[in-house]
Amino acid sequence: MNKLTNRIYLSPPHMCGSELMYINEAFDSNWIAPLGPNVEAFEKELASYVGVEGALALNSGTAAIHLALRLLGVSKGDAVFCSSLTFVASANPILYQGAIPVFIDSEPGSWNMSPQALERALMDAERSNTLPKAVIVVNLYGQSADLDPLLNLCNHYGVPIIEDAAESLGATYKNKASGTIGKYGVYSFNGNKIITTSGGGMLVSNDKASLDKARFWATQSRDQAVYYQHSEMGYNYRLSNILAGVGRAQLQVLEDRVNSRREVFNRYYNHFSKMGNGIRFMPEANFGRSTRWLTALMIDKDKVGVSSLDLLAELEKMNIEARPVWKPLHLQPLFSMYKYYSHSQFESISEQLFKNGLCIPSGSSLTEKEQNKVIGCIDHCLSSVKRL
Repeated sequence: MNKLTNRIYLSPPHMCGSELMYINEAFDSNWIAPLGPNVEAFEKELASYVGVEGALALNSGTAAIHLALRLLGVSKGDAVFCSSLTFVASANPILYQGAIPVFIDSEPGSWNMSPQALERALMDAERSNTLPKAVIVVNLYGQSADLDPLLNLCNHYGVPIIEDAAESLGATYKNKASGTIGKYGVYSFNGNKIITTSGGGMLVSNDKASLDKARFWATQSRDQAVYYQHSEMGYNYRLSNILAGVGRAQLQVLEDRVNSRREVFNRYYNHFSKMGNGIRFMPEANFGRSTRWLTALMIDKDKVGVSSLDLLAELEKMNIEARPVWKPLHLQPLFSMYKYYSHSQFESISEQLFKNGLCIPSGSSLTEKEQNKVIGCIDHCLSSVKRL
């Protein structure tokens, strides 16, 4: 049998079956081009689910971050603060605008942006008259950052927050939906996310006038005229009507997907937590619900005898996909020349997480048999070391 058909993936797409109904509606009505009834309905349905005034469906979460930065007036030479422990897409749009990223470390309680590091960065920026135009707070691996202290700091300095909730649709912070607490929120519907449109994203806000402006930019900034006229630079960023139909069906099962991933996490936790603190899991902060988009754990080599990379290699031998925790952006060659503020003077949390962290298969379609194979592979690797 083909190796790929037997492979256990980290976070594969999980279709519910209703997607074809919306896709067929698009075909039957000939709404094949971008925009159309599914796009408009998807925006309204998602805005209703998360509890915001408006939403803008786009072809990626990256596009949503880019538009949010432009809405906030970010331009060449401006500073933008950004979580360091994240995927590169969180920060690339800063470069699109010719702005200067400054990277902020994580804190151990949620693995998200450290208020201590952010406070030092803002104090330094105020002294040098280089306060950022925005702070991009990433809600990592399905869990919201601790936003109240971050908001208090940003409000004190008059700096708006963009919530990169690409990985955390369905999570909550103090009974509010992740992605709805900052000035703008961003979701991703990439193929590996908790729900997917194959590729896509959403920009959300309670500022509907701003979303209307972003919608204008996202459709090539076409002026109201009988001919094609353009007075501003625009982008081809809108989501297709077909893919929006996939999103509508996926949104209907989001709560089921969250519950399934949390069950996957619980099975891992119940098994490996018996081994002491040699294997530790990403904590769930007490301020809200994590979706457990990915089950992320820390491996203490001194206590279990193997590293996260050793386990990664063993899992790959068994045709099981796993990934290290995100390599912090301040360690990426692309961003090596930019400032970074660690959690404390002597402790960089994101670097520790990257060094010892591992994400293991977490998909909502993961069967218990497949999960037992993952657990068995890790157990075998650990017991092999003990026998040496």
